[in-house]
Amino acid sequence: MRPDHLYKKALNLEPLDISEGEELYLKAPLDELMYVADSIRQIHNPGKKAGWMIDRNVNITNICFSQCTFCNFCRKKGSPDAYVTSTEEYVKKIDELYSLGGDQLLLQGGMDPDLGLSFYVNLFKTLKNLYPSLKLHALGPPEVVYLAKKEKKTYSYILKELMEAGLDSLPGAGAEILSDRVRKIISPAKASVQEWSDVMESAHKINIPTSATMMYGHIETIRERIEHLITLRSIQDRKPEGAYGFISFIPWPFQDKGTILKEEYGIESKYNGPDYLRLVAISRIMLNNIRNIQASLLTVGRVIASLSLHSGANDLGSVMIEENVVSAAGSNKRFDVAEIQEIIKDAGFTPLRRNQKYEPYK
Repeated sequence: MRPDHLYKKALNLEPLDISEGEELYLKAPLDELMYVADSIRQIHNPGKKAGWMIDRNVNITNICFSQCTFCNFCRKKGSPDAYVTSTEEYVKKIDELYSLGGDQLLLQGGMDPDLGLSFYVNLFKTLKNLYPSLKLHALGPPEVVYLAKKEKKTYSYILKELMEAGLDSLPGAGAEILSDRVRKIISPAKASVQEWSDVMESAHKINIPTSATMMYGHIETIRERIEHLITLRSIQDRKPEGAYGFISFIPWPFQDKGTILKEEYGIESKYNGPDYLRLVAISRIMLNNIRNIQASLLTVGRVIASLSLHSGANDLGSVMIEENVVSAAGSNKRFDVAEIQEIIKDAGFTPLRRNQKYEPYK
């Protein structure tokens, strides 16, 4: 039976349930999903503009106690190549960022047991004093959960302290798959689904702009992918009226090179192009209350990212001057300012440089 009734429901921006989403994912023809998703994208973002930006991902530290099985980046305390980035190194990296036309840091890293709230507050204040126009898109729910436990404070308290110190927006880091079954295997020491969700709801209540993510293609089921999307949709439904909430959703495939998940458990990335396009389209259909969907140019490359713009995505993300985490697991698809605009134009769209809030860059 054709799923026309589900297409109609989706085009009316009505929420589909888990079974309906799973049915579309497993049974709907890809070309139909792409068409429906592109039509919904037109509702949220009329016209033919596709976003992009310039930022730099600087890692605060590579020391992390969580030791996730999909991560090649983290190191244990005392490892010979463990580090905490110094102020001098930030200055060098930020100067280069500004020279290349960017003004935002995606500031993340491991959860170092020695680094508490005062460290991050002092770091943010230092960077903002040195560079008043710098935008800090920093940390993520797992770090907030960790800091709240360490300091014996609420998520709201931690977030307010970070905001006052200079935090501009909160990435959707550490979402992976929002299923506790999956998380117990791939990231058992990281925030639970409930903790991740509670941090985001706390951020929305004090109007911190946030993003949402998904790292897929490892041990999760299709149903768990759909559950992940519905969890995000439910969080967004509960945001206060007028709050930013989730500004965007970014899915990317598991990068498996050298990871414990591959080397010790034999779990290889299940990524393929058509399935990524299917996921992007399903995401646009399921996330009826999130306006922007970003394709992961860094992990899927030019061709699939271009096709994603016809599958419900309206953004190709950042030039990403520096990125170390997924690159450590095999992703090496980097593009400069001219190339990312060329990719957008070749896909039939007009490049729109934007900021983290998806506002046109000024």
